[in-house]
Amino acid sequence: MPWISIFTGKSGFAASSTAEDVTKGIDGTGLTAIVTGATSGIGLETARVLALRGVHVVMPVRNIAAGEKAKESIAEEVPNAKLDVMELDVSSQESVRKFASQYCSKGLPLNILILNAGIMSPPFTLSKDNIELQFATNHLGNFLLTNLLLDTMKKTARESGKEGRIVILSSELHQTTYKEGIMFDKINDEKSYNAMYAYGQSKLANALHAKELTRRLQEEGVNITANSLHPGVINTNLLRHNGIFAIFFKVVQSFLKNIPQGAATTCYVAMHPQLKGVSGEYFADSNLKKASKYAQDPELAKKLWDFSEKLTQAK
Repeated sequence: MPWISIFTGKSGFAASSTAEDVTKGIDGTGLTAIVTGATSGIGLETARVLALRGVHVVMPVRNIAAGEKAKESIAEEVPNAKLDVMELDVSSQESVRKFASQYCSKGLPLNILILNAGIMSPPFTLSKDNIELQFATNHLGNFLLTNLLLDTMKKTARESGKEGRIVILSSELHQTTYKEGIMFDKINDEKSYNAMYAYGQSKLANALHAKELTRRLQEEGVNITANSLHPGVINTNLLRHNGIFAIFFKVVQSFLKNIPQGAATTCYVAMHPQLKGVSGEYFADSNLKKASKYAQDPELAKKLWDFSEKLTQAK
């Protein structure tokens, strides 16, 4: 049985749908989006397709030279693309704060925030803020960035009358985590560290982030949604730390999603009118999907939020 299904779900799309497929006919003119991790892979394809649909895309990148190269590659295919490159290392809270401050000082609106940047299964490492690197990069950086940009998103939604959307890339591996879900007391414990479980933990945190953020936005009556998603199994640079998986995926890559297919769910959740008002959900293959029991636990989501605030001083 092939890994890529051609059978459509309730949305009308399938695992084989591409980012262009799911955004066909959608006009994004007048919208502004931030897409993190847009120098390669599905982040680059997401930025390209949003630009193709008329969205002004801001590309925060660790390496400005790589960002400019990505921008040029998009502009070659989309001559009228409106693109900006800014510096951001999502693993560093100082860098996140600097980026958010610079973005807000530009006075730009923000309709769509796509949290795509991430790392997968490196050896145990601490971030610049002395937090386990996968948790720091895949969750805490996104958490802090969202909080710092939320006022801008609220203002944009209020003044434009258009729904804001926050899109958080999780993974099906959010189900492959430590037995307690999130190891709050052992986040930085090298002895307990398992690279794959730590990745799953960070991806579970992504889904829980969307869940608790939704509760807070709805409580406040804000016209912004927040959803998480699994992009699919794709052979991208995310696997650069995981030699065995990288070799395996190269062998079977003809059966995996390609990059245009891998970016489809992100673009669907970010732009499709079918999802107006839909929030706190988990998607895969451009369709709604049930997440794990941990990912649906409101108490765990609230505990993670409080824990994340303490680690980022983001109150």
